Amino acid sequence: MAQYNYWPRYGPENFSLILPLENNFDAVKSTVWMQNNWHHSFTWSLAYVVVIFGGRKLMANRKPFDLEIPLFIWNALLAVFSLMGFIRMAPEWLWSWNDNSFVYSICVSSYAQGVTGFWTEQFAMSKVAELLDTVFIVARKKPLIFLHWYHHISVLVYTWHAYKDHTASGRWFIFMNYGVHAFMYTYYALRAARIWVPKPAAMLITILQISQMIMGVIIGVTVYRTKSSGESCQQTWENLGLCFLIYLSYFLLFCNFFYHAYLKKNNRYVKAEKEKTNKPQENGYAINNKAREKKEKEDYNANHLMNGNGKTSAESVTQTKRTATPSPTRILRSRTIPLKSE
Repeated sequence: MAQYNYWPRYGPENFSLILPLENNFDAVKSTVWMQNNWHHSFTWSLAYVVVIFGGRKLMANRKPFDLEIPLFIWNALLAVFSLMGFIRMAPEWLWSWNDNSFVYSICVSSYAQGVTGFWTEQFAMSKVAELLDTVFIVARKKPLIFLHWYHHISVLVYTWHAYKDHTASGRWFIFMNYGVHAFMYTYYALRAARIWVPKPAAMLITILQISQMIMGVIIGVTVYRTKSSGESCQQTWENLGLCFLIYLSYFLLFCNFFYHAYLKKNNRYVKAEKEKTNKPQENGYAINNKAREKKEKEDYNANHLMNGNGKTSAESVTQTKRTATPSPTRILRSRTIPLKSE
């Protein structure tokens, strides 16, 4: 269960700068609130599923919303938030295993107070805010894969469950997640701003995510061995079971995603290049179908429907037919045979 006086610790006195919000953080109040309300992570998850799948049906016969500017702002805010969390968690995380030991870093929850305690609370709460990511996907009618919504739900439930008991290994999970999300949301912000990002950057983000899952499994195994040996380690068996479940499932799902997205012969990047190549080009820019049809029609009118005297070919053909067709009188005259004289 959660404690409130951990020792040794990397406390506020070790930070050269403390922000007002960090200074006002009440670890006891925050923890008690989470212990009384962590089950609402299921409430949020249920509402989330209803909204996204109901939203998909609602958007089925509607045009997608153009939300590039709001999407850029949203991703940029999350990128800055994640970077701040990563920076503020880094000194304590480094101290926990460098000045102490790896086992200390995953078995003693001294991070759940002071400056890092504040960013731990913000991390837990941010998992609710991040559900909005999927709303953008649904509103813009983009593909919604199982990994995406499963990841959002499971992270929310696990994070709240872990925070209520001050799970010690959360120090690593939070630090790694802040770091990966700082890169990931920066990438999404650039994409929303239509700034070209090379394929290796996207691959690197997925590799970092997979590495995070591998580290999660390693930490889980170490905690299991420590607890099994009778040593004290602040992580409940229940939470440890959830840890193995989600990190193993994430590992398999992210590896599957990596293969289909980047390694498979006909992956999404290959398809995108094919679509780009098949689009007609004009002055280096792709023109849409309507513009192309309009241009072809204008070219046809200019090159095929106008003759030299300014009349349309249709008028010219009509006139030609009239000229070429002899009048009845001319026909009669041409067919008149002189009568023989008697």
